[in-house]
Formats: sequence, C-alpha cells, structure tokens
Amino acid sequence: MDSVSLSVEPGELVVLFGPSGSGKTTLLKLVNRLLEPTQGRILMDGRPISALPAHQLRRRIGYVIQQTGLFPHMRIEENVAVVPRLLGWDTGRTSHRVDELLNLVGLPPAQYRRRYPTQLSGGEQQRVGLARALAGSPSTILMDEPFGALDAITRGRLQEELKGIHGRLGQTVLFVTHDVEEAVRLADRIVVMNHGRVVQYDKPSCIVLTPADRFVADLMGSRDVLRRLSLMPVSAALRPLDGSIRPDAPAVSISDNLRTALSLLLESRSPVLVAHDDQGHPSGALDLASIHDATAAQRLPQEADEDTL
Repeated sequence: MDSVSLSVEPGELVVLFGPSGSGKTTLLKLVNRLLEPTQGRILMDGRPISALPAHQLRRRIGYVIQQTGLFPHMRIEENVAVVPRLLGWDTGRTSHRVDELLNLVGLPPAQYRRRYPTQLSGGEQQRVGLARALAGSPSTILMDEPFGALDAITRGRLQEELKGIHGRLGQTVLFVTHDVEEAVRLADRIVVMNHGRVVQYDKPSCIVLTPADRFVADLMGSRDVLRRLSLMPVSAALRPLDGSIRPDAPAVSISDNLRTALSLLLESRSPVLVAHDDQGHPSGALDLASIHDATAAQRLPQEADEDTL
C-alpha cells in the first residue's frame, strides 16, 4: 500500500477495483488483520481495529471468498452456525438464525440444512458462504471476488441477490473484483487502485463519465457508449413535450437509464418515448437525437483532444 487514505460510510457497498497486483486483496486483508499495517491505522465504527484482539475483531466481520471456504465435513447448518457458536449463542437462537439466513439467500432450510457442501452446486455454496458471513450480524462484510469462479448466469443471479440482501440489511460491504461490469452494477462507490495507490474514489457514474486519467478511462471502459448510457439518467436527455407526440407513445420511467430507453426505442420502433415521473405524470420526451446530444455532452477529455489533432 502507498499512502492509501479513504473513508467508507456505514451501509455503503464499496468496490475495490483494479488490475492484478494493484493492492485490492491486500487492502481487504488489512481490514480484518490477516495482514498488519507497518504504519498508519484503520478505524472501524470509530475505533482502531488494533484495539481488539485479532480473533475478536474477525468475529465481528463477515468474510466471503471465491473458494467459499466451507468446511467439507460439516453440514450446511453447522457451517452457517460457526460464528454464532463462537459468540456463545444458545442453541435455539442459533437454529433460528440458520433458518432465517438460509431463507434469506434462497436455500429452503428443510432442503439444505442437512446437506454437505459437496452436495451443492457452486452457486449454492456461495449462497451458504454469504449466509455464514451474515450469521453473527456483523456491521462489516469483506468479499474477495466471491463470484469470480461462477458461470455468467449464476454470477448475475447472485449479484442481484447480494444487492437485494444489502438493501434489506444495510451492512457495510467491501467487495473486491476485477470485473468492471460487476463493479459498476454493485457499487455505491468504487475505489480504483493501481500499484497500491488509490487513483480515483467516487460513484460509478462519476468514474465512468469523468475518469481521473487515461488509466482509469481505459480500465473502466469509459469509451464504451452502452456502459456510459447505462449510468446516465433519462432526465439527461429529456426535451419538452409538444403536440406532435402521440398519446400512445411508449413510456419510460424518469428513473430509468438511457441504455434502457434506447433499447425501448429500438424495440418499439417508435420515433419518441414519453418519460413519466414517480406519480405517472408525463415529464418530457426523448428520441434518438436527444440521446445522442446527451452522450455528446459527456465526451471524455481525451476524445475532445483527439478531434483537434
């Protein structure tokens, strides 16, 4: 690590993103003291993590890794119950928590409690790993490329599961990935790292649309028009409604993104869409020209420079 300094707000899902060797996993391991910093300090809930013995700190932090780390000789119920038992929970409370979490991750307890990890698919094992990480009600969860070894369909489903669970429970999550689509899809904010340094730390839309430098732009695929459209709101391309717009024109929500709006335009073959607010009232219209104008206004600095050559 090289002079890394950043703050994560309670309840945020922050993605650590960068190429191999950039320091993502090292930073994660410093948080739960699998590695000890040689200088500086790390605060959790306002307290230095060095104030607690390492084993006590780790019981307060959920940890999910790519290989799941499930104990193969233990049944699923025993794997999920590991931390509650270490915390001294009684049998009834632990059993209730196991059922609660298996239901939360979409694994009915009656079907999965008594199975062993080898009897589960890779996606199901990752769900158990997430349930185990949540078992002790930690305020912070660390996830190190947890979906990296899964197929695209299973990975997408688990990303949606994680978003839903995070929305309901609100734990602070640090999530390591080298997949840009996963980073943009999951993150409240993204830490872009390179050679142990934080290059940019911001919301996904800000990083993709206004990258700090050429390295960030190339890493995030900021030239990818569809990626940029997916991060731009419909409101960025609205024009006023006028009498030429038919009342049965396809509708899009103002909270949708321009990639969704473009898909609807092309699929419906309509020349225009009507955008509605949260109450269902028409707020404006958009068409291919207004979407083009909105993307042109978000051109990257290097693109403008290249036009002048």
